[in-house]
Amino acid sequence: MTGEPTTHNTESTGAAGGDRASDGGRPHPGDRLRPGTAVTPLRAGLHLRGRRGSLTLEGSTAVPVVWGLLEEPLRTGGLAGFREGLEPGSAVRAATDTLLGRLADHDLLLPAPPAAPHPHPHPDPAVARWIDATAAHPDAAAALLATARAEVLASDPNSPTATAAVRALTAGGVPVTLTPHPDLPPDRILLTVRGTGPDRAVAAGRGGATGYVTAPGSTAQARADAAALEARLTHTAHAADSTVDFAAEPQPRRIPVTFAVLLAGAAAHRLLCAAARLPDPATEADDPRLLPGIPTVLLADARPARADHHSWLGPERIDTDRHVRLAPPTGLAEALRRITALGEHRCGPLPAPLPGDLPQLPVPLATCTTPAAGHATTPRTLTGGGPRLDLARLELFCRAAELLLGETAFTVGADPGHARGRALRHTAARRLAVAPHDRPPMDPAHWSGHPQLRHWWTTLTGRLAVPARLEVHRAAPHAHAYRAVVRRIPHEPGPGCGPGPLLGEAVEATPGDAAAFAALAAVTTVTTVRTAAAATPGGAPPPPSGGAAAPLAAAGVPTAAWEDPGWTGGWLADLAGREEALQDTLHRLYGAGPTTTPPAPAPAPAPAPAPAPERDSGLAGLLRSFGFTVLHTPEEAR
Repeated sequence: MTGEPTTHNTESTGAAGGDRASDGGRPHPGDRLRPGTAVTPLRAGLHLRGRRGSLTLEGSTAVPVVWGLLEEPLRTGGLAGFREGLEPGSAVRAATDTLLGRLADHDLLLPAPPAAPHPHPHPDPAVARWIDATAAHPDAAAALLATARAEVLASDPNSPTATAAVRALTAGGVPVTLTPHPDLPPDRILLTVRGTGPDRAVAAGRGGATGYVTAPGSTAQARADAAALEARLTHTAHAADSTVDFAAEPQPRRIPVTFAVLLAGAAAHRLLCAAARLPDPATEADDPRLLPGIPTVLLADARPARADHHSWLGPERIDTDRHVRLAPPTGLAEALRRITALGEHRCGPLPAPLPGDLPQLPVPLATCTTPAAGHATTPRTLTGGGPRLDLARLELFCRAAELLLGETAFTVGADPGHARGRALRHTAARRLAVAPHDRPPMDPAHWSGHPQLRHWWTTLTGRLAVPARLEVHRAAPHAHAYRAVVRRIPHEPGPGCGPGPLLGEAVEATPGDAAAFAALAAVTTVTTVRTAAAATPGGAPPPPSGGAAAPLAAAGVPTAAWEDPGWTGGWLADLAGREEALQDTLHRLYGAGPTTTPPAPAPAPAPAPAPAPERDSGLAGLLRSFGFTVLHTPEEAR
C-alpha cells in the first residue's frame, strides 16, 4: 500500500468517535463495525455508508484488498485476534490501523463493551441491532429502554393508528398501556413515555389529508403543537380546495389505513429515540432545509405518498427547548433557508415569496399572498422585484411580515443591520418627501454615468417605453446621503399639471446608487402593473429598501477582479462597503423615532430603532426565534 489513503465526501450525523472522546478517536481491539453498514469497493478505494455516518477512502488499490481481510473480523467481533496475527510495524498493520482510525473518526465502529458488561436488557435481536446501529453509547441506551413505560392515548383505542402505535412501541422493547381518551380528536393519538427521566410525549394525527408527528416534548407541549398543526393544516387544505363549502361542516377526508399505520410507526420511532437519548430521526437524513436548534415536525401526504421533516415552532412554546433564538443569518443563502422554513406551504405561518409564473425579465419578480391574520384583515397579494430574485424574495418576505405585524409599526430584517437600514431608509424617504425643496436637483453629470442606472433607465424608457423623469436631491448639505425619485411624465404636461405619479424612489450613499435603485424600482412598478400582478394600494411603490440587503448578499461571496459595479455582484460589494456609513448618516439626520412635523434644518439625533419588546409574542416572537430582527418603528403622521 503506497502512502496513506485520502478521505473525502464524508459526513457524520452523530457524535464522531462514540465513546472515544478521551483517547483521540483510536479504535479498540474489541470494536465492531456498526450493524447495517454497507460497503462498496472502488477501483482504488472504498465507500462505506452507515446510519450515523459515511466516508470514502481513495488513493491505493490496496485499500479494497485490506478491507477484504478486515471485514469479517470487524463484523464478527474478531478484530483483536486479527490484529494480533499482523506483524508489528508491517505495511499491512499500518494500513489496517489507518483504515480503522478513519472508521472510528466517522462513527462507523461500535465501541467495545465495558470490561464488566451487564446482561443486555433487550434480548430481542432486532432491538439490539437497532441500538447498536444508532447509539453512541449502546449500553446506556438499552438500559434506558429497559426502564421505560409507554402509554398510547386515543379517542378510539381500536383505531388502526392506536393499535399500530402499540405494536411499534412493543416491538421496540417497551411495555405499553392503551388508554381511551374521549377528549382527543378522532384522528389524533398521544404517545407518552415515563421512567427515563422527564416524561416525554409526541402526538400524531392529521389535518385535511396531511398527517403529522410532533417533535418530542412534554405532554402539554405535544398537545399544544398538535392542536396548532391541525388547525393550520386544515385551513391550508380548505384554502387549496376551491370546492369546499365553508358554510357546511367540514367532512374528514378518507386516507388509506396503511398511511395511518405508517404515521403511528413514525411517532413511535420518535418517542423511542427520545426515551433512549438517541438522535432524533429528523437528523438522520442530513436535510439541508432543517435549521439546527429548531424543533422539527414530520409532515406526510398519502397521495402522492411523501413524508419529510420541517423546522417548525408552534404558537404556544411551553418547553424550554421551544424558547430558542437563532443567531442572525450570516449570509443571504442562510436567510432564504429560514424564509423557506417559515413559508412552508402547509404549516408555515408566513407566505413564501416565489417567482410563480411571473416573468423574470426585464426584472426578477416574486410574489406571495398574505393570509387574513394579525393586522391584515383580508388576504393581500404582494409583488416585488430586485436586482436578483433572491434579493426580491427577501424584500418581499420582510414586507409581508410587516403587513401582518402592522404595516407601519414594525420593520423586519434578516439581521439587525438589514432591519436598521430598511427602517432608516423608510424614515428618510418619508421626511424628505414632505420637506421643502429649497435647492434644485443635482446636476445629472454627478450620477448619469452609473452603469446600473444606465441599464435600468434604458429598460424603463426604452424597452418599456415609459416617459419618465429622474431627479436626485442631496439629503442635507455636505451629507453623503441622497434621495432619487422617478416620476412618470404626464401625457399633457403644462401649467397646473402635477409632477406625475411616483414610480420609484431610493435613498442611498451616492447619487448614482440612489438613481440606479430608483430606476430599478420604477421598472418593477411598471412590470408589475403590466403583468396584472397586485401592487400596493393606489399603485404606489413600496417604501425604498435599496442596498440594505447588500452586506448580507456580499457576505462570504468572493468578487472577481473584473466585477465592476456594472455587474450585480460587484455593485452589491460596493454597496456593502458603504452601508454602515450611510446608516450612521441617516441616523444622525433623521433617526427613526416618531415625529409629526418635517425635520428642522439641523435636527437633534433621534433614538435608533428599538427592538420590539420581549413581551411581544406571536409573529414577532416567532421571527426573532428564527434569527430575524423586528424593530418597533411607530407610524408617523402623514
